[in-house]
Amino acid sequence: MSLKNKKALKLEHEHDHLDKLVSQNVTIVFGLNLFFAILEFIFGVIFNSTAILSDAVHDTGDAVAIGLAWFFQKFSKRREDKHFSFGYQRFSLLGASLTSVILITGSFIVLFEALPRFFNPQPVEATGMLGLAIFAIVANGFGAWLLARGSSRNESILNLHALEDVLGWLGVLIVSIVLHFVDWYWLDPLLSILIALFILSKAIPKFWGTLRILLESVPEDIDYKKLLIALEKLPEVRSVTQLIIWSIDGEQNAAMIHIVIPENQDFSEAKITVRTLLESEKVCRSAIELDETVDEHKKHMIYEV
Repeated sequence: MSLKNKKALKLEHEHDHLDKLVSQNVTIVFGLNLFFAILEFIFGVIFNSTAILSDAVHDTGDAVAIGLAWFFQKFSKRREDKHFSFGYQRFSLLGASLTSVILITGSFIVLFEALPRFFNPQPVEATGMLGLAIFAIVANGFGAWLLARGSSRNESILNLHALEDVLGWLGVLIVSIVLHFVDWYWLDPLLSILIALFILSKAIPKFWGTLRILLESVPEDIDYKKLLIALEKLPEVRSVTQLIIWSIDGEQNAAMIHIVIPENQDFSEAKITVRTLLESEKVCRSAIELDETVDEHKKHMIYEV
């Protein structure tokens, strides 16, 4: 076996080993989030704590997000076929949409329960809250440490989620300690309201961003007018009669463009120049069509039934 083949096999083995480590770490964190979500729903009711219930909503959303993201990440790698000509990348948006809906719905339920209790506080089991908070901080801290050791994008994103969980439980810990000395039971619903608002501040923009992609709006990282002007300034292009840009999955952008070129201009050369400019503007897939005149393009837009 040649040295080159040995190196290739070694790199492939290291890549497979890294994938297994990433999968193992993510699986552990998924299990922790799901376990704590169930635990929090149970003890949130037992301890009469809306703060713990709001954390349960957060952990449920995290568990769903991790599970769906991992499933759809693998599923979206399937190649395009006769059913999905663009491939399966957009399936990842289904997971993001479902997670956002769960988080938003759960947060509004928590707010609905917590707001009346803020004005009419009820006693909570502070000792139970304290013990659960300590246990949760240790477990979530372990999850954050585990993910911090990884180098993949998935692990770095999930590490932020784990750190958010630790901060949330620190809030529960502080409230439970305070309640051991003074009967400020309004702190519990106040904390749950703050956690719910924090979740909404993250979930609503993410849901809107996913919705924009599904509605095929112009990607936020592309300046449509600026790109149109740049295209029409190309010497190989006389005018742009149509420019449609959309995102396939939030990372890969596509475009369909109709152009009119000067006389004696080779269309193949014009396509290369236009495609190069589009790629520099983060458009990885493009369909470029030639119109002889603007009137010809207008005829394309007339459909006969």
